Amino acid sequence: MTTQPPPTIVTGYGIVKQVNSGDTVVIRGQPKGGPPDEITIFLAGITAPKLARRPTNNAEGSKENEFAWEAREFLRKKLIGKRVCFTYEKSNKGQQGTTAPNEKKVTREYGIVYNGTDTSAENVAESLVSEGLAEHRPGGRNNEYVQKLKELEEAAKAAGKGKHGPNAADHVRDIRWNVENPQNFKDSFNLKPVKAIVEHVVDGSTFRVLLYSDDFPEYYYIKLMLSGIRCNGFTGEDQTPEPFAEEAKFYSECRLLQRDVEVLIESVSNKNFLGTIIHPNGNITELLLSEGLAKCVDWSLQCVTSGIEKLRAAEKSAKEKRLRIWKDYAPSGPVIDVKEREFQGKVVEVINADAMVIKLADGSTKKIFLASIRPPRMPENNPDTGKTRTRPLYDVPYMFEAREFLRKKLIGKKVNVTVDYKQPANLTFPEKTCCTVTIGGINVAEALVSKGFATVVRYRADDDQRSAHYDELLSAETKALKSGKGLHGKKDGKKEILRIVDLSGDLKLSKQYFPIIQRGGKTEAIVEFVASGSRLRVFLPRQNYLLTFLLGGITCARASRDTPNGAIPGDPHGEEALAFTKDLCLQQEVHIEVEAMDKAGNFIGWLWIDNTNLSETLVREGFAEIHSTASRSPYFRALQTAQEEAQKKKLKMWENYEPVELEPKEEQTDRVINYKKVTITDYKENLTDLIFCAQHYDDGPKLEELMTELRQELSSNPPLVGSYVPKKGEICAAKYAADDLWYRARILKVQGNQIQISFIDYGNKENTTAAQLASLPAKYHTLQPCAYEYALAFIKLPKDADSANDARIAFYDEASTNAGLLLNVEYKSASIPFVTLVTPDEKEDVGKRLIEKGFVFAEKRLEKKYQKIINEYISAQEVAKKNRANLWVYGDITEDDAKEFG
Repeated sequence: MTTQPPPTIVTGYGIVKQVNSGDTVVIRGQPKGGPPDEITIFLAGITAPKLARRPTNNAEGSKENEFAWEAREFLRKKLIGKRVCFTYEKSNKGQQGTTAPNEKKVTREYGIVYNGTDTSAENVAESLVSEGLAEHRPGGRNNEYVQKLKELEEAAKAAGKGKHGPNAADHVRDIRWNVENPQNFKDSFNLKPVKAIVEHVVDGSTFRVLLYSDDFPEYYYIKLMLSGIRCNGFTGEDQTPEPFAEEAKFYSECRLLQRDVEVLIESVSNKNFLGTIIHPNGNITELLLSEGLAKCVDWSLQCVTSGIEKLRAAEKSAKEKRLRIWKDYAPSGPVIDVKEREFQGKVVEVINADAMVIKLADGSTKKIFLASIRPPRMPENNPDTGKTRTRPLYDVPYMFEAREFLRKKLIGKKVNVTVDYKQPANLTFPEKTCCTVTIGGINVAEALVSKGFATVVRYRADDDQRSAHYDELLSAETKALKSGKGLHGKKDGKKEILRIVDLSGDLKLSKQYFPIIQRGGKTEAIVEFVASGSRLRVFLPRQNYLLTFLLGGITCARASRDTPNGAIPGDPHGEEALAFTKDLCLQQEVHIEVEAMDKAGNFIGWLWIDNTNLSETLVREGFAEIHSTASRSPYFRALQTAQEEAQKKKLKMWENYEPVELEPKEEQTDRVINYKKVTITDYKENLTDLIFCAQHYDDGPKLEELMTELRQELSSNPPLVGSYVPKKGEICAAKYAADDLWYRARILKVQGNQIQISFIDYGNKENTTAAQLASLPAKYHTLQPCAYEYALAFIKLPKDADSANDARIAFYDEASTNAGLLLNVEYKSASIPFVTLVTPDEKEDVGKRLIEKGFVFAEKRLEKKYQKIINEYISAQEVAKKNRANLWVYGDITEDDAKEFG
């Protein structure tokens, strides 16, 4: 018979990592004389109640024994994280325990664990038996140790402790291995911490935890991922660790495994819970980041209910130190100089919804972009996408609202700017300086996103070129999304574009809307663009009109400008005038009053900012001088005073001004009269002045000869139909529909088959077709157009469109019945000569006759040389009033300028 060698008694020391059950303990330790190891000790001589097992796909779960949980908890609370001494019998037959492939080797032995640093400390197996939480194992060796366990068990039974008590059946847990409705379960806690035990560490940031509370009797096992971060994990069937995955897992196990913690459940993702583990010794999330064992994850970082700044700061610190996963870290963008990182300035312009121009302390300007946000974009299926003329500010849904939000908050205000990153130049786009802008402690970008007027840019995980307040931006976007604001509305951000009436550069449309705007008087407006000191583009928000506006009563120095034919140099002080008006008015709320309109469809009038007349201000600063048309204005005296001040101080355009004292001489008070004989051929539907076309008698023979020769040539050599392709602006030959004869004409508009022309020798217009047009030989271009444009002087048309049309018809009737009227040029305004007309025989004044018949008003002017004729016109007006003729049929209709009448 072979004798077995006696077992070897091994003593070791270590720290308890985990308690698997009431009789199994996992120790990270070192047996005496051996290498460090992870040892599973099955407590010798006892049997503890079995804990329930989780059901799997291959097997059903097992039920839990009575007091199994209490036994496990007894050991856990006593041993976890404590330094212990342990002994076990190492059989000479070989090592017990097995390991799976690629799994860390774990030694499993039966032994005794002492709650202390030597074998004289508390024997935890004896403590379990004495509390009635375990019983001695029958059939083993009958030695002194086993005898003591039996005695302790008998004492526990006699005392009715633990599983030996009468109510043992009540000590079985109600376990929930799965949560049926995770979202409702999460909402039931209402972001209140719940007690928990970390049962298993999957990786550094993923755990299986047990939730228990006095508020509910069940025990819930859930999978919890730390909100806001991710540690490297294990991939594939063989669970190959990613770089630093094992280190991160070990770091979390040492601090959390089987510790009493509180869990704050913050969100749900695919039936897994996201939350924060609250431990008295610190936040594990922040610690993992600071050690370079985890990265911030944008999507789950938004679930973190507090302390996001600390997490970002911890990650930043680890990056700077190049710790662990950041060992090869390099900033993804250019380094910003400390001197350039922060500055202050005044916002002078808001561009669309993500950029602005800042005026710095030294007077220079800097264009910046709001970091990490994206302004509204044009929808892909928008029907207006293919328009030849696009205006993103008005055509892109919510772009105007976003710009207005920023404009009202920022224009003219001092802001603090922090540069977050610089976006390198890309193709045709220059480098962008992306910043965080704050005013009164409020992040402008965050406020914009919270209103649903912008979205947040999503970045790659390794791209740190983003706003320093990126998490706040994401949080603001989440709130806007939940409340359905702006771009996140119920219609998926679809919104009708802002329907505006763009009158700039459209003469026909401007004529149509001029009476409406003029009758509106003082109107609120926003200055959208400043082209020169006196030329602006304004937007009327109440009416949604966009128009070009020229300041009335002044001639302002013009800035240089680019044209298709090259750059045109500006006037002296033109650039300064432009900068002055731009600084004063750009994107500011102003009031305008429209008085007239020029031939190009630009509106002329007065503009007030903060109750200050801009025309007067420009004159006072020496950037402009009074125009002749100002004499008809109620602001003429103020303009005169302002100009005298500028001349006295020799400002800008008056820097070389020297007042000249002339010797007293006879003042020229007489009008210059030089009559020319004309024939009225047509009148224009202007909205302020009575404008007409006339031919000079001197041009008559030349024109008649030219027309005869032209008609003969076109009759002998008829043009081939379709051979001439009409182009806008060209001069051609055209047949007049009324007499079917050829005349010279200019093409005004080509729209499909319809062509609008103007007969340059008569002034009238007509719609025709290409078949009625022909190319005009070069020799017929030598004679200048014979139709001259004039306006009747010293009269004003009524504002009512119908009454104004009656006046034009009456004028044309007067002109038709008197062939060969005599015309005298009195003055010019806006390049149009203003004239008087008299009959050739009786020398009766046509304008005076129209006033006397009550079709027009007499205009008051201040020039002394015109006072005689103006007094005659005023007397004629009094006759019309007395006779209640036409305009005066209901009495005096002139406006009373007394204060009580507004």
